[in-house]
Amino acid sequence: MQVTEKLIRPLTEAKYLNADNVDRYRCIMRIFYENYEKLRYWMYQEDVYAQMIQDPYFAEYRMEQCQQDLTALTEWKNLITIQDTRKVSSLEEFRNKKFRYQMSEYSVEIERLVLRLENLLIEGASLEPTLLERIRLALERFSQMESEKPETVYTWWNDLNNDFIRLNQNYQDYIRDLNSVKAEEMMRTREFLVFKDKLVEYLRSFIAGLQRNVGVIEEYLRMLDPSVLETVLGKVVAYEISIPRMDVERSEALLLEKARGRYQSIRDWFVSEGGAENEAGKLFDATNDIIRRITRYAAQLSEKNAMGANRKEEYRHVAEIFMKCQDLQEAHRMSAMVFGLERPFHLRGEGERETDSMNVGVYEEPADEFLLKPRIRNYREKTNRSAIRDTREEKAREKERLLLEMQKDQEEVARLEQDGAIDFAALPVIEPRVREILLKWLSDALEDNEYTARTEEGRLFTLDLERADERCVVRCPDGCFSMPHLRIVFGEEA
Repeated sequence: MQVTEKLIRPLTEAKYLNADNVDRYRCIMRIFYENYEKLRYWMYQEDVYAQMIQDPYFAEYRMEQCQQDLTALTEWKNLITIQDTRKVSSLEEFRNKKFRYQMSEYSVEIERLVLRLENLLIEGASLEPTLLERIRLALERFSQMESEKPETVYTWWNDLNNDFIRLNQNYQDYIRDLNSVKAEEMMRTREFLVFKDKLVEYLRSFIAGLQRNVGVIEEYLRMLDPSVLETVLGKVVAYEISIPRMDVERSEALLLEKARGRYQSIRDWFVSEGGAENEAGKLFDATNDIIRRITRYAAQLSEKNAMGANRKEEYRHVAEIFMKCQDLQEAHRMSAMVFGLERPFHLRGEGERETDSMNVGVYEEPADEFLLKPRIRNYREKTNRSAIRDTREEKAREKERLLLEMQKDQEEVARLEQDGAIDFAALPVIEPRVREILLKWLSDALEDNEYTARTEEGRLFTLDLERADERCVVRCPDGCFSMPHLRIVFGEEA
Protein backbone atom coordinates (compact mmCIF):
# COMPACT_ATOMS: atom_id res chain seq x y z
CA MET A 1 0.00 0.00 0.00
CA GLN A 2 1.16 3.49 -0.83
CA VAL A 3 -0.19 6.30 1.35
CA THR A 4 -1.37 9.21 -0.77
CA GLU A 5 -3.27 12.41 -0.11
CA LYS A 6 -6.43 10.97 -1.69
CA LEU A 7 -6.26 7.93 0.58
CA ILE A 8 -6.03 9.77 3.89
CA ARG A 9 -8.41 12.69 3.24
CA PRO A 10 -12.01 12.44 4.57
CA LEU A 11 -14.58 11.42 1.95
CA THR A 12 -17.10 14.22 2.45
CA GLU A 13 -18.86 13.26 -0.80
CA ALA A 14 -20.45 10.28 0.99
CA LYS A 15 -21.75 12.36 3.89
CA TYR A 16 -25.18 12.87 2.33
CA LEU A 17 -25.91 9.15 2.71
CA ASN A 18 -26.07 9.42 6.51
CA ALA A 19 -26.62 13.09 7.33
CA ASP A 20 -29.76 14.61 8.80
CA ASN A 21 -32.56 15.03 6.24
CA VAL A 22 -31.05 12.08 4.34
CA ASP A 23 -34.38 11.47 2.59
CA ARG A 24 -34.20 14.86 0.89
CA TYR A 25 -30.49 14.66 0.03
CA ARG A 26 -30.68 11.17 -1.48
CA CYS A 27 -33.74 12.01 -3.56
CA ILE A 28 -32.08 15.15 -4.92
CA MET A 29 -28.94 13.18 -5.84
CA ARG A 30 -31.06 10.50 -7.50
CA ILE A 31 -32.77 13.19 -9.60
CA PHE A 32 -29.37 14.49 -10.71
CA TYR A 33 -28.15 10.96 -11.51
CA GLU A 34 -31.22 10.05 -13.59
CA ASN A 35 -30.80 13.26 -15.59
CA TYR A 36 -27.06 12.57 -15.88
CA GLU A 37 -27.83 9.27 -17.62
CA LYS A 38 -30.09 11.19 -20.02
CA LEU A 39 -27.12 13.49 -20.80
CA ARG A 40 -28.75 16.40 -18.98
CA TYR A 41 -25.74 17.40 -16.91
CA TRP A 42 -26.81 20.86 -15.72
CA MET A 43 -29.97 21.62 -13.76
CA TYR A 44 -31.48 24.70 -12.17
CA GLN A 45 -32.94 24.90 -8.68
CA GLU A 46 -36.43 25.24 -10.14
CA ASP A 47 -35.99 21.99 -12.11
CA VAL A 48 -34.97 20.08 -8.99
CA TYR A 49 -37.85 21.52 -6.96
CA ALA A 50 -40.39 20.70 -9.68
CA GLN A 51 -39.33 17.05 -9.77
CA MET A 52 -39.25 16.76 -5.96
CA ILE A 53 -42.84 17.94 -5.39
CA GLN A 54 -44.16 15.52 -8.00
CA ASP A 55 -44.00 12.78 -5.36
CA PRO A 56 -46.67 12.96 -2.60
CA TYR A 57 -43.91 12.33 -0.02
CA PHE A 58 -42.61 15.88 -0.64
CA ALA A 59 -46.02 17.58 -0.92
CA GLU A 60 -45.01 20.14 1.75
CA TYR A 61 -41.51 20.67 0.40
CA ARG A 62 -40.65 24.38 0.01
CA MET A 63 -38.34 26.25 -2.33
CA GLU A 64 -36.31 27.55 0.63
CA GLN A 65 -35.64 23.98 1.75
CA CYS A 66 -34.53 23.08 -1.76
CA GLN A 67 -32.10 26.00 -1.75
CA GLN A 68 -30.66 24.90 1.61
CA ASP A 69 -30.29 21.30 0.45
CA LEU A 70 -28.51 22.29 -2.75
CA THR A 71 -26.16 24.53 -0.76
CA ALA A 72 -25.32 21.67 1.65
CA LEU A 73 -24.65 19.26 -1.22
CA THR A 74 -22.42 21.86 -2.83
CA GLU A 75 -20.42 22.25 0.40
CA TRP A 76 -19.94 18.46 0.56
CA LYS A 77 -18.64 18.55 -3.06
CA ASN A 78 -21.50 16.44 -4.36
CA LEU A 79 -22.60 19.22 -6.72
CA ILE A 80 -20.60 21.63 -8.81
CA THR A 81 -22.12 25.09 -9.34
CA ILE A 82 -21.67 27.79 -11.95
CA GLN A 83 -23.44 31.12 -12.09
CA ASP A 84 -25.66 31.55 -15.11
CA THR A 85 -25.11 35.04 -16.55
CA ARG A 86 -26.57 34.48 -19.99
CA LYS A 87 -30.03 35.93 -19.25
CA VAL A 88 -29.09 38.61 -16.72
CA SER A 89 -30.75 41.93 -17.65
CA SER A 90 -30.20 43.90 -14.43
CA LEU A 91 -27.76 44.29 -11.55
CA GLU A 92 -30.35 42.87 -9.13
CA GLU A 93 -30.61 39.64 -11.10
CA PHE A 94 -26.81 39.35 -11.09
CA ARG A 95 -26.73 39.78 -7.31
CA ASN A 96 -29.30 37.01 -6.84
CA LYS A 97 -26.78 34.57 -8.36
CA LYS A 98 -28.87 32.15 -10.36
CA PHE A 99 -26.82 28.94 -10.35
CA ARG A 100 -26.72 25.82 -12.45
CA TYR A 101 -25.81 22.55 -10.69
CA GLN A 102 -23.94 19.47 -11.93
CA MET A 103 -22.96 16.19 -10.23
CA SER A 104 -19.29 15.71 -9.37
CA GLU A 105 -17.39 12.62 -10.55
CA TYR A 106 -17.31 11.18 -7.03
CA SER A 107 -21.07 11.59 -6.69
CA VAL A 108 -21.71 9.77 -9.95
CA GLU A 109 -19.68 6.76 -8.79
CA ILE A 110 -21.31 6.84 -5.34
CA GLU A 111 -24.80 6.78 -6.87
CA ARG A 112 -23.78 3.90 -9.14
CA LEU A 113 -22.60 2.00 -6.08
CA VAL A 114 -25.82 2.77 -4.21
CA LEU A 115 -27.89 1.54 -7.13
CA ARG A 116 -25.89 -1.70 -7.23
CA LEU A 117 -26.44 -2.17 -3.51
CA GLU A 118 -30.18 -1.55 -3.88
CA ASN A 119 -30.41 -4.18 -6.63
CA LEU A 120 -27.95 -6.60 -5.02
CA LEU A 121 -30.56 -9.17 -3.97
CA ILE A 122 -32.49 -8.75 -7.24
CA GLU A 123 -29.61 -9.21 -9.66
CA GLY A 124 -27.54 -11.76 -7.74
CA ALA A 125 -24.31 -13.39 -8.87
CA SER A 126 -23.66 -16.27 -11.26
CA LEU A 127 -21.03 -18.61 -12.61
CA GLU A 128 -20.54 -18.04 -16.32
CA PRO A 129 -18.33 -20.53 -18.23
CA THR A 130 -18.48 -18.20 -21.24
CA LEU A 131 -16.31 -15.69 -19.37
CA LEU A 132 -13.55 -18.31 -19.15
CA GLU A 133 -13.84 -18.89 -22.90
CA ARG A 134 -13.61 -15.16 -23.60
CA ILE A 135 -10.60 -14.75 -21.29
CA ARG A 136 -8.84 -17.69 -22.97
CA LEU A 137 -9.49 -16.29 -26.44
CA ALA A 138 -8.34 -12.83 -25.37
CA LEU A 139 -5.11 -14.14 -23.85
CA GLU A 140 -4.37 -16.16 -26.98
CA ARG A 141 -4.32 -12.82 -28.86
CA PHE A 142 -1.66 -11.43 -26.51
CA SER A 143 1.19 -11.95 -28.98
CA GLN A 144 -0.84 -10.46 -31.84
CA MET A 145 -1.32 -7.23 -29.87
CA GLU A 146 2.41 -6.49 -30.20
CA SER A 147 1.85 -5.45 -33.82
CA GLU A 148 -1.59 -3.83 -33.43
CA LYS A 149 -2.40 -0.15 -33.10
CA PRO A 150 -2.48 1.34 -29.58
CA GLU A 151 -6.24 2.02 -29.71
CA THR A 152 -6.91 -1.62 -30.65
CA VAL A 153 -4.63 -2.84 -27.87
CA TYR A 154 -6.32 -0.50 -25.38
CA THR A 155 -9.80 -1.80 -26.24
CA TRP A 156 -8.62 -5.42 -26.08
CA TRP A 157 -6.95 -4.83 -22.70
CA ASN A 158 -10.07 -3.22 -21.20
CA ASP A 159 -12.29 -6.06 -22.44
CA LEU A 160 -9.92 -8.63 -20.93
CA ASN A 161 -9.82 -6.88 -17.55
CA ASN A 162 -13.58 -6.34 -17.47
CA ASP A 163 -14.20 -10.03 -18.14
CA PHE A 164 -11.68 -11.04 -15.47
CA ILE A 165 -13.14 -8.66 -12.87
CA ARG A 166 -16.63 -9.88 -13.65
CA LEU A 167 -15.54 -13.54 -13.36
CA ASN A 168 -13.71 -12.94 -10.09
CA GLN A 169 -16.50 -10.97 -8.43
CA ASN A 170 -19.30 -13.22 -9.67
CA TYR A 171 -17.75 -16.46 -8.44
CA GLN A 172 -16.94 -14.96 -5.03
CA ASP A 173 -20.48 -13.65 -4.58
CA TYR A 174 -22.08 -16.87 -5.85
CA ILE A 175 -19.98 -19.17 -3.65
CA ARG A 176 -20.61 -16.87 -0.68
CA ASP A 177 -24.38 -17.16 -1.23
CA LEU A 178 -24.20 -20.97 -1.40
CA ASN A 179 -22.14 -21.08 1.81
CA SER A 180 -24.43 -18.72 3.72
CA VAL A 181 -26.57 -19.73 6.68
CA LYS A 182 -29.73 -19.05 4.66
CA ALA A 183 -28.63 -21.46 1.91
CA GLU A 184 -27.70 -24.07 4.52
CA GLU A 185 -31.17 -23.86 6.05
CA MET A 186 -32.82 -24.04 2.63
CA MET A 187 -30.87 -27.20 1.74
CA ARG A 188 -32.51 -28.93 4.70
CA THR A 189 -36.06 -28.29 3.47
CA ARG A 190 -38.12 -30.52 1.19
CA GLU A 191 -38.59 -27.71 -1.32
CA PHE A 192 -34.86 -27.94 -2.06
CA LEU A 193 -35.39 -31.30 -3.83
CA VAL A 194 -37.31 -29.51 -6.60
CA PHE A 195 -34.35 -27.56 -8.03
CA LYS A 196 -31.48 -29.66 -6.61
CA ASP A 197 -30.75 -31.37 -9.93
CA LYS A 198 -30.80 -28.08 -11.82
CA LEU A 199 -28.34 -26.50 -9.38
CA VAL A 200 -25.96 -29.47 -9.50
CA GLU A 201 -26.07 -29.50 -13.31
CA TYR A 202 -25.30 -25.76 -13.36
CA LEU A 203 -22.29 -26.19 -11.06
CA ARG A 204 -20.98 -29.19 -13.00
CA SER A 205 -21.22 -27.30 -16.29
CA PHE A 206 -19.12 -24.53 -14.77
CA ILE A 207 -16.55 -27.06 -13.49
CA ALA A 208 -16.37 -28.56 -16.98
CA GLY A 209 -15.68 -25.11 -18.45
CA LEU A 210 -13.10 -24.51 -15.73
CA GLN A 211 -11.26 -27.74 -16.52
CA ARG A 212 -11.45 -27.10 -20.24
CA ASN A 213 -9.91 -23.62 -20.15
CA VAL A 214 -7.70 -23.25 -17.06
CA GLY A 215 -5.03 -25.67 -18.25
CA VAL A 216 -4.75 -23.98 -21.64
CA ILE A 217 -4.61 -20.50 -20.07
CA GLU A 218 -1.97 -21.58 -17.52
CA GLU A 219 0.26 -23.09 -20.20
CA TYR A 220 -0.04 -20.00 -22.37
CA LEU A 221 0.78 -17.59 -19.53
CA ARG A 222 3.85 -19.64 -18.60
CA MET A 223 5.15 -19.45 -22.17
CA LEU A 224 4.41 -15.74 -22.67
CA ASP A 225 7.53 -13.77 -23.60
CA PRO A 226 8.22 -10.97 -21.03
CA SER A 227 9.32 -8.63 -23.82
CA VAL A 228 5.94 -9.09 -25.54
CA LEU A 229 4.20 -8.35 -22.25
CA GLU A 230 6.13 -5.12 -21.73
CA THR A 231 5.50 -3.99 -25.32
CA VAL A 232 1.74 -4.57 -25.07
CA LEU A 233 1.44 -2.90 -21.66
CA GLY A 234 3.51 0.02 -22.96
CA LYS A 235 1.02 0.54 -25.79
CA VAL A 236 -1.88 0.45 -23.32
CA VAL A 237 -0.26 3.10 -21.13
CA ALA A 238 0.75 5.26 -24.10
CA TYR A 239 -2.79 5.32 -25.50
CA GLU A 240 -4.30 6.06 -22.07
CA ILE A 241 -1.96 9.05 -21.65
CA SER A 242 -2.87 10.28 -25.13
CA ILE A 243 -6.55 10.53 -24.17
CA PRO A 244 -7.24 14.21 -23.31
CA ARG A 245 -8.70 14.50 -19.81
CA MET A 246 -9.46 17.63 -17.83
CA ASP A 247 -8.19 18.17 -14.25
CA VAL A 248 -6.54 14.73 -14.10
CA GLU A 249 -2.87 14.24 -13.31
CA ARG A 250 -1.44 11.10 -14.93
CA SER A 251 1.94 9.51 -14.39
CA GLU A 252 3.30 7.02 -16.90
CA ALA A 253 5.08 5.10 -14.13
CA LEU A 254 1.92 4.77 -12.04
CA LEU A 255 -0.17 3.70 -15.04
CA LEU A 256 2.43 1.09 -16.03
CA GLU A 257 2.57 -0.23 -12.48
CA LYS A 258 -1.22 -0.48 -12.44
CA ALA A 259 -1.24 -2.41 -15.73
CA ARG A 260 1.45 -4.80 -14.48
CA GLY A 261 -0.53 -5.36 -11.28
CA ARG A 262 -3.65 -6.26 -13.26
CA TYR A 263 -1.70 -8.72 -15.39
CA GLN A 264 -0.15 -10.27 -12.27
CA SER A 265 -3.62 -10.73 -10.78
CA ILE A 266 -4.73 -12.60 -13.89
CA ARG A 267 -1.57 -14.74 -13.81
CA ASP A 268 -1.96 -15.57 -10.09
CA TRP A 269 -5.57 -16.60 -10.73
CA PHE A 270 -4.64 -19.20 -13.34
CA VAL A 271 -0.97 -20.12 -12.68
CA SER A 272 0.33 -22.12 -9.69
CA GLU A 273 3.77 -21.05 -8.54
CA GLY A 274 5.95 -21.79 -5.53
CA GLY A 275 3.87 -24.77 -4.45
CA ALA A 276 0.86 -22.53 -3.73
CA GLU A 277 -2.54 -23.38 -5.18
CA ASN A 278 -3.94 -20.93 -7.70
CA GLU A 279 -7.35 -19.31 -7.36
CA ALA A 280 -8.82 -21.50 -10.08
CA GLY A 281 -7.90 -24.61 -8.09
CA LYS A 282 -9.50 -23.16 -4.96
CA LEU A 283 -12.66 -22.41 -6.94
CA PHE A 284 -12.65 -25.98 -8.31
CA ASP A 285 -12.40 -27.46 -4.79
CA ALA A 286 -15.04 -25.10 -3.37
CA THR A 287 -17.49 -25.93 -6.16
CA ASN A 288 -16.97 -29.68 -5.75
CA ASP A 289 -17.46 -29.33 -2.01
CA ILE A 290 -20.77 -27.54 -2.58
CA ILE A 291 -21.91 -30.28 -4.99
CA ARG A 292 -21.06 -32.95 -2.40
CA ARG A 293 -22.94 -31.05 0.29
CA ILE A 294 -25.98 -30.58 -1.95
CA THR A 295 -25.99 -34.28 -2.85
CA ARG A 296 -25.66 -35.29 0.81
CA TYR A 297 -28.52 -33.09 1.93
CA ALA A 298 -30.70 -34.26 -0.95
CA ALA A 299 -29.99 -37.91 -0.11
CA GLN A 300 -30.86 -37.30 3.53
CA LEU A 301 -34.11 -35.58 2.58
CA SER A 302 -35.06 -38.35 0.15
CA GLU A 303 -34.29 -41.04 2.70
CA LYS A 304 -36.18 -39.21 5.40
CA ASN A 305 -39.25 -38.78 3.20
CA ALA A 306 -39.14 -42.41 2.04
CA MET A 307 -38.69 -43.77 5.54
CA GLY A 308 -41.47 -41.61 6.92
CA ALA A 309 -43.91 -42.68 4.21
CA ASN A 310 -43.04 -46.38 4.46
CA ARG A 311 -43.23 -46.46 8.25
CA LYS A 312 -46.54 -44.67 8.24
CA GLU A 313 -48.05 -47.28 5.93
CA GLU A 314 -46.46 -50.12 7.89
CA TYR A 315 -47.81 -48.87 11.20
CA ARG A 316 -51.28 -48.47 9.76
CA HIS A 317 -51.23 -51.99 8.31
CA VAL A 318 -49.98 -53.55 11.58
CA ALA A 319 -52.62 -51.68 13.57
CA GLU A 320 -55.36 -53.02 11.28
CA ILE A 321 -54.06 -56.59 11.77
CA PHE A 322 -54.08 -56.28 15.55
CA MET A 323 -57.60 -54.84 15.48
CA LYS A 324 -58.81 -58.04 13.79
CA CYS A 325 -57.47 -60.32 16.59
CA GLN A 326 -60.23 -62.15 18.51
CA ASP A 327 -58.54 -62.32 21.95
CA LEU A 328 -55.31 -61.56 23.79
CA GLN A 329 -53.70 -64.92 22.97
CA GLU A 330 -54.13 -64.33 19.27
CA ALA A 331 -52.68 -60.82 19.70
CA HIS A 332 -49.66 -62.39 21.48
CA ARG A 333 -49.10 -64.76 18.58
CA MET A 334 -49.45 -61.91 16.11
CA SER A 335 -46.95 -59.85 18.13
CA ALA A 336 -44.48 -62.73 18.02
CA MET A 337 -44.89 -62.88 14.25
CA VAL A 338 -44.54 -59.12 13.69
CA PHE A 339 -41.91 -58.20 16.24
CA GLY A 340 -40.30 -61.45 17.31
CA LEU A 341 -39.33 -63.40 14.20
CA GLU A 342 -38.80 -60.82 11.47
CA ARG A 343 -36.67 -58.34 13.39
CA PRO A 344 -35.82 -59.70 16.84
CA PHE A 345 -34.25 -57.26 19.28
CA HIS A 346 -31.91 -59.18 21.58
CA LEU A 347 -31.01 -57.89 25.03
CA ARG A 348 -28.50 -59.92 26.98
CA GLY A 349 -28.71 -59.80 30.76
CA GLU A 350 -28.11 -61.79 33.94
CA GLY A 351 -31.54 -61.51 35.52
CA GLU A 352 -32.70 -64.13 37.99
CA ARG A 353 -35.86 -66.08 37.16
CA GLU A 354 -38.38 -66.83 39.86
CA THR A 355 -38.88 -70.34 38.55
CA ASP A 356 -37.14 -72.73 36.18
CA SER A 357 -40.36 -74.51 35.19
CA MET A 358 -40.68 -75.12 31.48
CA ASN A 359 -44.43 -74.77 31.71
CA VAL A 360 -44.34 -71.09 32.70
CA GLY A 361 -44.81 -68.72 29.77
CA VAL A 362 -43.02 -65.48 29.08
CA TYR A 363 -46.08 -63.39 29.84
CA GLU A 364 -46.46 -65.05 33.28
CA GLU A 365 -43.00 -63.91 34.49
CA PRO A 366 -42.22 -60.35 35.63
CA ALA A 367 -40.60 -58.11 33.00
CA ASP A 368 -36.92 -57.22 33.20
CA GLU A 369 -35.89 -53.58 32.95
CA PHE A 370 -32.78 -52.43 31.05
CA LEU A 371 -31.46 -48.87 31.25
CA LEU A 372 -30.25 -47.80 27.78
CA LYS A 373 -27.85 -44.89 27.35
CA PRO A 374 -27.37 -42.94 24.12
CA ARG A 375 -24.11 -43.58 22.25
CA ILE A 376 -23.18 -39.95 21.74
CA ARG A 377 -20.16 -38.03 22.94
CA ASN A 378 -21.96 -35.18 24.65
CA TYR A 379 -24.29 -37.41 26.68
CA ARG A 380 -24.26 -36.68 30.39
CA GLU A 381 -26.25 -38.51 33.01
CA LYS A 382 -28.85 -36.40 34.72
CA THR A 383 -27.82 -35.51 38.24
CA ASN A 384 -30.34 -35.61 41.04
CA ARG A 385 -30.59 -32.31 42.79
CA SER A 386 -30.93 -32.52 46.53
CA ALA A 387 -30.86 -30.13 49.45
CA ILE A 388 -27.74 -29.64 51.55
CA ARG A 389 -27.65 -32.30 54.29
CA ASP A 390 -26.97 -31.45 57.90
CA THR A 391 -23.73 -33.28 58.74
CA ARG A 392 -23.04 -31.77 62.14
CA GLU A 393 -23.72 -35.04 63.96
CA GLU A 394 -21.41 -36.97 61.60
CA LYS A 395 -18.67 -34.39 62.08
CA ALA A 396 -19.05 -34.58 65.86
CA ARG A 397 -18.80 -38.38 65.82
CA GLU A 398 -15.73 -38.25 63.57
CA LYS A 399 -14.09 -35.66 65.81
CA GLU A 400 -14.73 -37.80 68.90
CA ARG A 401 -13.23 -40.85 67.15
CA LEU A 402 -10.08 -38.94 66.17
CA LEU A 403 -9.64 -37.61 69.70
CA LEU A 404 -9.92 -41.12 71.13
CA GLU A 405 -7.30 -42.37 68.64
CA MET A 406 -4.95 -39.53 69.58
CA GLN A 407 -5.43 -40.23 73.28
CA LYS A 408 -4.72 -43.91 72.72
CA ASP A 409 -1.55 -43.07 70.74
CA GLN A 410 -0.35 -40.77 73.52
CA GLU A 411 -0.87 -43.50 76.09
CA GLU A 412 1.03 -46.01 73.92
CA VAL A 413 3.97 -43.61 73.51
CA ALA A 414 3.95 -42.71 77.21
CA ARG A 415 4.43 -46.39 78.13
CA LEU A 416 7.61 -46.45 76.04
CA GLU A 417 9.17 -43.54 77.95
CA GLN A 418 11.69 -44.51 80.68
CA ASP A 419 13.44 -41.90 82.85
CA GLY A 420 12.33 -39.07 80.52
CA ALA A 421 13.69 -40.69 77.38
CA ILE A 422 12.76 -43.18 74.67
CA ASP A 423 15.61 -45.54 73.73
CA PHE A 424 15.06 -47.15 70.31
CA ALA A 425 17.33 -50.09 71.26
CA ALA A 426 15.13 -50.88 74.31
CA LEU A 427 11.76 -50.67 72.57
CA PRO A 428 9.37 -53.62 72.75
CA VAL A 429 7.28 -54.67 69.75
CA ILE A 430 5.47 -51.47 68.70
CA GLU A 431 2.38 -50.93 66.57
CA PRO A 432 2.67 -49.33 63.10
CA ARG A 433 0.82 -46.21 64.29
CA VAL A 434 3.31 -45.72 67.19
CA ARG A 435 6.20 -46.33 64.77
CA GLU A 436 4.92 -43.52 62.51
CA ILE A 437 4.79 -41.09 65.44
CA LEU A 438 8.35 -41.90 66.59
CA LEU A 439 9.80 -41.68 63.09
CA LYS A 440 8.06 -38.33 62.55
CA TRP A 441 9.69 -37.01 65.75
CA LEU A 442 13.09 -38.21 64.46
CA SER A 443 12.52 -36.47 61.14
CA ASP A 444 11.53 -33.18 62.84
CA ALA A 445 14.60 -33.27 65.10
CA LEU A 446 17.03 -34.13 62.28
CA GLU A 447 15.82 -31.10 60.30
CA ASP A 448 16.87 -28.79 63.15
CA ASN A 449 20.47 -27.63 63.55
CA GLU A 450 20.39 -28.38 67.30
CA TYR A 451 18.45 -31.65 66.82
CA THR A 452 15.52 -30.40 68.88
CA ALA A 453 11.78 -30.36 68.13
CA ARG A 454 8.39 -30.48 69.81
CA THR A 455 5.70 -33.14 69.90
CA GLU A 456 2.08 -32.58 68.91
CA GLU A 457 1.33 -31.80 72.58
CA GLY A 458 4.14 -29.20 72.71
CA ARG A 459 6.75 -31.18 74.71
CA LEU A 460 10.34 -30.22 73.87
CA PHE A 461 12.72 -33.05 73.11
CA THR A 462 16.31 -33.47 71.94
CA LEU A 463 17.81 -36.24 69.83
CA ASP A 464 20.73 -38.04 71.54
CA LEU A 465 23.34 -39.01 68.90
CA GLU A 466 26.12 -40.26 71.22
CA ARG A 467 25.72 -43.88 70.12
CA ALA A 468 24.55 -43.16 66.58
CA ASP A 469 27.44 -45.20 65.14
CA GLU A 470 25.89 -48.34 66.68
CA ARG A 471 22.95 -50.22 65.14
CA CYS A 472 19.75 -51.41 66.75
CA VAL A 473 16.68 -53.34 65.58
CA VAL A 474 13.12 -52.05 65.99
CA ARG A 475 10.49 -54.80 65.96
CA CYS A 476 6.93 -54.30 64.65
CA PRO A 477 4.04 -56.72 63.91
CA ASP A 478 4.49 -56.17 60.16
CA GLY A 479 8.29 -56.59 60.19
CA CYS A 480 11.60 -55.37 61.65
CA PHE A 481 14.04 -52.70 60.53
CA SER A 482 17.56 -51.67 61.46
CA MET A 483 18.49 -48.11 62.40
CA PRO A 484 21.17 -46.12 64.28
CA HIS A 485 21.05 -46.33 68.07
CA LEU A 486 19.26 -43.08 68.94
CA ARG A 487 17.48 -41.76 72.02
CA ILE A 488 14.71 -39.15 72.33
CA VAL A 489 15.29 -37.13 75.49
CA PHE A 490 12.38 -35.01 76.68
CA GLY A 491 12.88 -31.63 78.38
CA GLU A 492 10.46 -29.60 80.37
CA GLU A 493 6.83 -29.42 79.16
CA ALA A 494 5.57 -26.43 77.30
